[in-house]
Amino acid sequence: MEAVREKSVKQQAFPYPGISTTADGSEAVVWVETQIGQGACAYPITPSTNMGGGYQMAVANGQRNLWDEPLAFLELESEHSSASTCEGFALAGGRVTNFTSGQGLILMKEVLYVIAGKRLPVVFHIGARALTSQALNIHAGHDDVMGVADCGWGMLFARNAQEAADLALIARRVAEESETPFFNVQDGFLTTHTIESLRLPEPELMKTFVGDPNAEHRLRDLMDPSHPIMSGVVQNQDSYMKGKIAQRFFYDRLPLITRSVMDRFYELTGRRYGLVDAYRLEDAEYAIVGLGSLLETASATADYLRDREGIKTGTLHITSFRPFPGPQIVDALKHLRAFAVVERMDNPPAQSNPLTAEIKAAFADAVAGAPGYPRIERVPAIYSGSAGLGSRDIRPGDFVAVVEHLRREEKQRFFVLGVKHDLALVSDREPDVRPPGAFSMRGHSVGGYGSVTTNKIIATIIGDLFGLLVQAYPKYGSEKKGLPTTYYLTVAQQPIRAHVELEYVDFVPLNNVNAFYLGNPLAGLAPGGTIFLQHQSSDPAEVWKSIPRHAQDVIRQKRIRVLALDAVRIAAEVSSLPELVQRMQGIVLLGVFLRVAPFIKERGLGEEEVYAAVDKSMRKFFGKRGEQVIQDNLSAVRRGSREVFEVPWEIIEAAA
Repeated sequence: MEAVREKSVKQQAFPYPGISTTADGSEAVVWVETQIGQGACAYPITPSTNMGGGYQMAVANGQRNLWDEPLAFLELESEHSSASTCEGFALAGGRVTNFTSGQGLILMKEVLYVIAGKRLPVVFHIGARALTSQALNIHAGHDDVMGVADCGWGMLFARNAQEAADLALIARRVAEESETPFFNVQDGFLTTHTIESLRLPEPELMKTFVGDPNAEHRLRDLMDPSHPIMSGVVQNQDSYMKGKIAQRFFYDRLPLITRSVMDRFYELTGRRYGLVDAYRLEDAEYAIVGLGSLLETASATADYLRDREGIKTGTLHITSFRPFPGPQIVDALKHLRAFAVVERMDNPPAQSNPLTAEIKAAFADAVAGAPGYPRIERVPAIYSGSAGLGSRDIRPGDFVAVVEHLRREEKQRFFVLGVKHDLALVSDREPDVRPPGAFSMRGHSVGGYGSVTTNKIIATIIGDLFGLLVQAYPKYGSEKKGLPTTYYLTVAQQPIRAHVELEYVDFVPLNNVNAFYLGNPLAGLAPGGTIFLQHQSSDPAEVWKSIPRHAQDVIRQKRIRVLALDAVRIAAEVSSLPELVQRMQGIVLLGVFLRVAPFIKERGLGEEEVYAAVDKSMRKFFGKRGEQVIQDNLSAVRRGSREVFEVPWEIIEAAA
């Protein structure tokens, strides 16, 4: 019967395929919450701040939700207070949300228990962040969400911006059907700030799928004097345990409700979600298991190992950490020889890190014949590793090393990735797991020069104009402006799944020649690729002389094109506001990119079409600054495209 139902769904057109656009995970969440919600109570903490800021901007602009209600935003004096205010909002029957990360989430913990105990169906959006357990770090880690995993909330993990948007809807529907609060978790910076191609849920879908918060039986007003109820009372020995154990009624039905809502979402959108997402596991011998964005890189690496080296590898993403899908995990992994659970945290005094410990317990239940679990004769070898703490880069080569470790049946069951340590696994190769035909850029700039914003604009233009898939992100730091920064962009016709600091690239823009002395900016640049130099001289020979000899040798060997332009001068000449001159240097680079990227010639687009898309993106990013600033930026782009020049090969070869 299920097979017949699945077939009939596939044969029909999905009514809500989504609105094609580019956005980061924060924007995706804001898009959903400002349309289905009634209010948000939050306190800003990196990297969730963009979500709260986006919601607050919608309120300031007078945006109304899908039921024509004005939105409310309250910024409190702490995360604890913001959670308490959400509690009050929900107690009065309102649909409310919160955005937080790291220490902010932990500070809420006292209130989180109360919200769950009162069965308040709120949804909090988390930019998962490492806790200050060794040093202050504002980047991705799962310490914070694991620190509140015992509070009685549902927990869904997104791998990318698309899932951040979709799971926001799914979490809301499940929360209200089950009367259970939910966390919608995405990795801080790695997802919250990464621009990607996605399909935003249509307003009509959201209105249908989630429903009017004011409809009868949708949300309960526990403070309605016409229907009095006790909430948050004091209970002594004879009563407390009765109420606590009675809560199991809500959690026992939570897996079924979650799966049912996910199935309904698929029928409407064609985007399939489950408690777990198995990838190429049917005939696999080895697998990587985990939560969040690192599983995208793992899946791309699994493709490489299968298609290039014949190693039967798959992945399993745990979309729902709460409710914990023990039977589904065992069923997906039971036939493997070995698998590794890779977690973005480390808790040495525990038996294992959290996800690993629960998976081991699930297999123990299966062996014991627990109800609901598949019967198994043996347990695969279970390995565990820590990686990506504080957004430490997790590379395809790291996952290759993990699979090789599994294949050798090593006795060392715990490992670390990406750092020098006695427990570290080291790869002997670094595969290129980008989609076929991908075009990638790795930029080396200085904080405050506008390069990060330019990278976002480039991604937006490419997505809008060429209909290609994009992924753009910077290597954010907590340092001040004026220090070196790196940013990345990949463009392809197929989904881009590797969330890594790019090594294999086709274009490398350099803010100045000093970048050659701060590292190796030419590393991974493809033969025949291009570099761009910010340079004060318009003499190609002077540009070439300024490049260090070791870099000149690589340029000749790989036949790399060398472009140059004084973007600083152009920015100073076109900007009508002195305070924007520095940042406009990055905008000049956009014009250079339009000269370098192959998409314009391949699509046969004229200048008018290209600059219409540029104008649209400029208004998206700078519209609030006024028309003159938009025109200044457009002038910077046009001059960058028109005035950039190439160092001739005659000069390069003559200087050898």
